[in-house]
Amino acid sequence: MRLICYIDGASRGNPGPAGAGAYIIDETGNELSRLTSFLGNTTNNVAEYKALILALEQAHLLDADNLEIRSDSQLLVRQMTGVYKIKNQTLAQIAAQAHSLMKNYKSVTFIHIRRELNKTADHLASMAARSAGRNESKIKLNFLF
Repeated sequence: MRLICYIDGASRGNPGPAGAGAYIIDETGNELSRLTSFLGNTTNNVAEYKALILALEQAHLLDADNLEIRSDSQLLVRQMTGVYKIKNQTLAQIAAQAHSLMKNYKSVTFIHIRRELNKTADHLASMAARSAGRNESKIKLNFLF
């Protein structure tokens, strides 16, 4: 099964209260999952990578074989595809975790999209950042089958 994952991270301040969001659909556009996670105080780039981790973990639970990751973070896409080196140690550690999770799939592709095409994931990430920990340990899931 091939899934499409829209991901985004948000930080109110940089660093500041941050959140990660992911929106997962199947090939026909059916919504499978919406995820949010409050991350505490961190940077926007860390939040972007944490959104990737959320999507990779959830897609595995949904038995995906192939993933298409869509992100408006050019940095994340270029780093994960090897175009840019990851110099920041924190990002490198999260990227290593992502690469490990990517081994669960036959293929994972990354696509950079314009911000206006990522509104749902952006909303989820912003909502998580604004929650300021009120739901800190909860990942909200919405499955529609």
